[in-house]
Amino acid sequence: MRLAEYPREELELFYRNALRDYEACKAKGLRLDMSRGKPAKAQLDLSNELLRLPDGADCVVDGIDARNYGAVDGLPSCKRLFAEILGVSPAQVFAAGNASLNLMYDVVAKAHTHGLLRSDKPWGRLGRVKFLCPVPGYDRHFTVCETFGMEMISVPMTDEGPDMDVVESFAADPEVKGIWCVPKYSNPSGIVYSDRVIARLAALKPAAPDFIIMWDNAYCIHEFEGEYVPFPDILALCAAAGNPDMVFEFASTSKMTFPGAGVACFACSEANMAYMKKLMAAQVISYDKLNQLRHVLFLRDKANTLAHMKKHAALMKPKFDIVAEALERALGGLGIARWHKPKGGYFISLDVTDGCAKRVHALMKGAGVVMTGAGATFPYGLDPNDRNLRIAPSFPPEAELKEAAEALCVCVRLAAAEKLLSA
Repeated sequence: MRLAEYPREELELFYRNALRDYEACKAKGLRLDMSRGKPAKAQLDLSNELLRLPDGADCVVDGIDARNYGAVDGLPSCKRLFAEILGVSPAQVFAAGNASLNLMYDVVAKAHTHGLLRSDKPWGRLGRVKFLCPVPGYDRHFTVCETFGMEMISVPMTDEGPDMDVVESFAADPEVKGIWCVPKYSNPSGIVYSDRVIARLAALKPAAPDFIIMWDNAYCIHEFEGEYVPFPDILALCAAAGNPDMVFEFASTSKMTFPGAGVACFACSEANMAYMKKLMAAQVISYDKLNQLRHVLFLRDKANTLAHMKKHAALMKPKFDIVAEALERALGGLGIARWHKPKGGYFISLDVTDGCAKRVHALMKGAGVVMTGAGATFPYGLDPNDRNLRIAPSFPPEAELKEAAEALCVCVRLAAAEKLLSA
């Protein structure tokens, strides 16, 4: 029976039991953190060989000494590695430092200071700049927009990706300059964009000539259940649709090797590449090519990288199973929570009873469990329904994760009962 259908007497009993369970959670004195999607120590240990590379190997590759200045767009061997993983041409890849977020920020910053390849003028000289933000989404994307004073427009996510009717409607506004996308194992919902949605995105005819798709392919090879799922080449699709310069694709090794010491890249049209290289050369002579080299020596190629990711999957899947099983056991059938069970990526998106996400977050904090803030998955931190929470199972050890998942279920039950009793 759904909780909302409980007779008053049974609902009050449910509430008392939930309150008792919550007090028991508090009595445990938990100090757990599941706030960010960080790899656990065991995952980081999988790449410790990187610490010994290049290990006397020749640092001159492709005629470039990785120890010296030069090659602002990265070592050719590193560009080839990313190109093989993403299914693009090496000439379309710009290999850089450790964080794809830096590159995303840089692209938006260049749009504001100089304009993009097809801009009439820099965005910073325009009266208003708007950006489409699928929700729930990645809080750091929203922070980039907010930093530059852009107006963020929420676009609902469906089971296939962003609602394309809404996207196409807003793209008719010339002040709308782009859209954020996490196409595979979306943050936080774990949704994989369908081919139909991707085709409609590539074929967009926005009013703004410099409209860009910020294609954050952070989890492109990050399956933890089942085999690797290939994904369409958005650059080729955009080119075929007559929009060759409309997309920047981003990826990194952050969740493959070391998040704090990986390699990131963006991929774009060759025309965009020539334009961006000129702008980027004003701020950096070259990125850390030794780190690029050690990643090439360690990961080698796509096949070996996928084999490496299987080791991550063996550590990740049990943790996601712990959370999924706890949610189903404690909340299934009550009608007070919905969630998507992903097969890759780093997050689970949990929708609780409307008006209860902040309360659940506060209860979790009271029980000693730190979570991503309620509302963080929406622009400006404002979830209009106050119902979405992002769960990040990767970092805690399994024993601690079980405690955290059980505490979460108790808090969801308690908050829902409070809400129904106060109605």
